Amino acid sequence: MGEDDSFTAYVLDQLRDLPLLTSRRMFGGTGLYRGGTFFGILYRGRLYLKTDEAAREAYVARGMGPFQPNPRQTLKSYYEVPPDVLDDPRELLSWADRASRTP
Repeated sequence: MGEDDSFTAYVLDQLRDLPLLTSRRMFGGTGLYRGGTFFGILYRGRLYLKTDEAAREAYVARGMGPFQPNPRQTLKSYYEVPPDVLDDPRELLSWADRASRTP
């Protein structure tokens, strides 16, 4: 199991109580889905969740940035989850729930 695989397993374990959670490999990372809704990206040992303008403030306030898979591409609707949230299953579940409901 590589570093990305163990990180994916860790995140999936942290989110085990999120109903209808599935994951799928994609573009060198892993996509997170709740039912049919794509809401998260695991990429190079980091978790990014879907945001809207209101939710994004919590990420930016903690110094987190948008998903940038390469220098020419930035997805500003997905922001990196702060380490303290990632390590707190209850808090992470709340953030993931919100992300999975973001249009």
